[in-house]
Amino acid sequence: MDESAGAPAEPDGTDRPATGATAASGARAAVRRRRIGVLLTVALLAYLIDLGSKLLVVARLEGRQPIQVIGDVMTFQVIRNPGAAFGMGQAMTVVFTAIAAAVIVVIWRIARRLYSLPWAIALGLLLGGALGNLTDRLFRAPGVFRGHVVDFISVQHFAVFNLADSAIVCGGILVVLLSFRGSNPDGSVHQPGRGKDETAGTD
Repeated sequence: MDESAGAPAEPDGTDRPATGATAASGARAAVRRRRIGVLLTVALLAYLIDLGSKLLVVARLEGRQPIQVIGDVMTFQVIRNPGAAFGMGQAMTVVFTAIAAAVIVVIWRIARRLYSLPWAIALGLLLGGALGNLTDRLFRAPGVFRGHVVDFISVQHFAVFNLADSAIVCGGILVVLLSFRGSNPDGSVHQPGRGKDETAGTD
């Protein structure tokens, strides 16, 4: 006779580990959704601010004398830029359009494993800035993929740029700082001198 047949079963003996794993997985999924929400919110704000500023300066300033903001140090003047940020590579408009599109795809792929709040903000800035300048490439003259970006912030002895460029630079600096800290998009932190990442929560 099988003696175990009459033994009482352990309460939740087999369900507790599975339930715990499911709860942990659900919690991480919720964190990822919130981080993606932050990324998209930051990107949308950066994009709308850039787009609004360009529409405003084109309507009010294009073809007119520069407006002094801080003496001769900073002025507002509209310049159509066929190149990259800060006027670089003006003969490679189509190439920079393709690069901007590729950056957007890469950011979206990273977002699938995004659990870090600082990384969400950094990627949101990069995404919003890239979308802002890509919009110019696609919809402004002289044509699709060859459109000139509207730049209007002129800093003496530096360059003429726009708010999308500023968002890209700020996002890039934040990415560098996070990487220097050892922070990863998935919320883990790489400890220098160790062979693997050490999970440090979700920032």
